[in-house]
Amino acid sequence: MTATTTRETELRALAHLGLYEVGAATRGIGSMHRVISGGVFRMLRPVLGSSVDTARMVHDAVSEGTYNSIVAALDAGRSAADHVPWPEGRAPSHTHRGAVLLGILNGLIGDELESDHSPLTADMSIRVDGRPVALGADSLRDAFPDPTGHVVVFLHGLMESEFAWSLGSKQTTGPARSAPGARGEQTGPARSAPGARRLTYGDRLARDIGATEVQIRYNTGRHISENGRALADLLDALVLLWPTPVTRLTLIGHSMGGLVVRSACHAADQRGDYWTGLVSETVCLGTPHLGAPLARGVHLATNALRRTPVTRPIGSLLRRRSAGVRDLFHGSLTDDDWIGHDPDAWSQPPGADVPLLDGARHLFVTATITRDPDNPLGRLLGDGLVLAPSGRGQHTRARRGLKFQEGFHVGGAHHFTLLNSDEIYDWLLPNLTPRKALPRGRS
Repeated sequence: MTATTTRETELRALAHLGLYEVGAATRGIGSMHRVISGGVFRMLRPVLGSSVDTARMVHDAVSEGTYNSIVAALDAGRSAADHVPWPEGRAPSHTHRGAVLLGILNGLIGDELESDHSPLTADMSIRVDGRPVALGADSLRDAFPDPTGHVVVFLHGLMESEFAWSLGSKQTTGPARSAPGARGEQTGPARSAPGARRLTYGDRLARDIGATEVQIRYNTGRHISENGRALADLLDALVLLWPTPVTRLTLIGHSMGGLVVRSACHAADQRGDYWTGLVSETVCLGTPHLGAPLARGVHLATNALRRTPVTRPIGSLLRRRSAGVRDLFHGSLTDDDWIGHDPDAWSQPPGADVPLLDGARHLFVTATITRDPDNPLGRLLGDGLVLAPSGRGQHTRARRGLKFQEGFHVGGAHHFTLLNSDEIYDWLLPNLTPRKALPRGRS
């Protein structure tokens, strides 16, 4: 598919989806309106008598006609969108702003988009400057002209894209990577300039230890276990087709990305994939290993709102939340955590006991919005989305696979600070720097 065709296809799909969702919202508002107005007229009838019936008939006819007209106009707009001449340019999925929008859509309803075979679905893929890189030897060689044996793979979190890793980072007008081994030497001046590219953790690791950054985009609305298998498949092919022999893999995930990393390692270990033996570290940044309170809150609100006619449309809207969001209730990593379970039941059983990958170090970072992690507000809110005990895998019950040994805490920070922080990088760099072998006879 050419870039022009991709752009037109995505823009048409966005127009269709936008008009459809507005129509669905209109129908939901109409349902609430009918319930509320019906209650009002029933209350007035004992006072005003049968004259209320005439007023109600007129009201219902006008309101229903208005809502139906709006929905009809939106349906006509969806048909017209197929014939709109779109201006030339990059496909939305290849741009920063477009990727942000599509990341949010995928996080909200990505499982629906996938089942509908929508072109807005984000497949598990390597991305460079927003564009997908095919898993082929030639494509990888073109995308990574100076590959090294140490590959650092980055996975973003829920409703994000790979562009999220540059949030709040410094800028440079030159390339970020220096020759392997040339630690501390930057090939371009580290100053801001119009159009300058923002440094990510991967850029800095390339500069400081000669690692090669590989950024992944994926559909965060899918089940975590499905994304885990897709990542395992991608890494299996990546290691095989990488332009130079891979000697070391580091897997870094933000929020949900850390759960996908754990799921991928578990799935690959179960089937005996070669690449698992190359993993030297996994790094989880603000990952809800024990689930996220926001996901639980939405789950409970959905069940409560769907119990009354007035709020049922709102509850039905929340009920559409994606499989990925539902998996964050407990941080589920395997198919067994969701297959055969009622996703709308009040009580949700905890996920399977998934061990960490043997032979690798498992690093993690947590944050609290207060500088003191023991501050009551910090304990209550964590980093705003994930509580510190969940980010540590700390639980009152012993659960194999959540016994992290090495971690770092950032105070006075929020969930998205973890995507790019000088403080975190200063901790991360020595943990990822290759250790020199000790002389014989020393331990």
